[in-house]
Amino acid sequence: MTLFTQTLTQTLLLLSFVAAGFILAKTKSVPDNSVSVLSKLENCLFMPALVMGTFIDKFTLETIGKTWKILLAGFAVELAIIPIAAIIARLVIGKDEYLQKISAYGLVIPNFGFVGNPVMLALFPEIFFEYLIFTLPFWVVQQMWAVPRYLIPSEKGSHSLKATAKNLVNPMFAGMLIGMVIGIMQIPVPDFLRDAITVSGNCMSPVAMLLTGITVSAIDLKQTFRDVKIYALSVARLVIIPLFFALVFRFIPVSQTTFICAVCALAMPLGTNNIIVPSAYGLDTSHAAGMAIISHIMCVVTIPLVFMLTI
Repeated sequence: MTLFTQTLTQTLLLLSFVAAGFILAKTKSVPDNSVSVLSKLENCLFMPALVMGTFIDKFTLETIGKTWKILLAGFAVELAIIPIAAIIARLVIGKDEYLQKISAYGLVIPNFGFVGNPVMLALFPEIFFEYLIFTLPFWVVQQMWAVPRYLIPSEKGSHSLKATAKNLVNPMFAGMLIGMVIGIMQIPVPDFLRDAITVSGNCMSPVAMLLTGITVSAIDLKQTFRDVKIYALSVARLVIIPLFFALVFRFIPVSQTTFICAVCALAMPLGTNNIIVPSAYGLDTSHAAGMAIISHIMCVVTIPLVFMLTI
């Protein structure tokens, strides 16, 4: 019950920032370009800083030797989700190809970063580095395959290997690589710079939740809360998928650390990339925004419940 209470407290804390972002947007207390500005801050500064700081502290020859199995497990889990997500999206959505892609993306790529990172930091800080290693394949699949395959219209973006590989050239991966070099070579970092990295990384979670609240403020909530398909997709994302893999891992010899990392990543709500990316191409994102808000509300209960049942 302690784990349930701790997780519930953390998810309620995150949801309070979502509510704050929603209220700020509805009362016109923030400018219309807030989503664009906050997204750039998250992707270009706060998330890279969090990842860089973690790798500076934890990425050593000793930890590399201990975590390669976790990395392989992350790849195996993420690749296994893809066909499962395709089947669920087809069953729930029907023949609408665009909504199928939006839904499948949300099932394949959970919000393992913006929500998963703070949950892990709060509940399992001693294995946060291992969690980053486990979810590294999620980043690779997201950037090199899922975003181009599901979210970028084929007539407006190339799906070639060269084009998708360019997606890996981003601030988050740059921060990770810099952190790797500094960590493995034990390069001294001045205190003021180390503090700047830490403070910037600490901004990641609250700003991400504010961004979510501002994003969903633009959708028709009445229609969203009446959409049965959104609830079905949210249940699949938050409950069915994590419990399925938790059951599978009971029959596969994996470490407790790997098990916790997997359950945490898979129990997270649907993310916001399927809102941000399609909107850049002028596509309708109301369905994606609905999935984001419903799943983030439901996760207040489902994350503690899944943790209590599995960990």
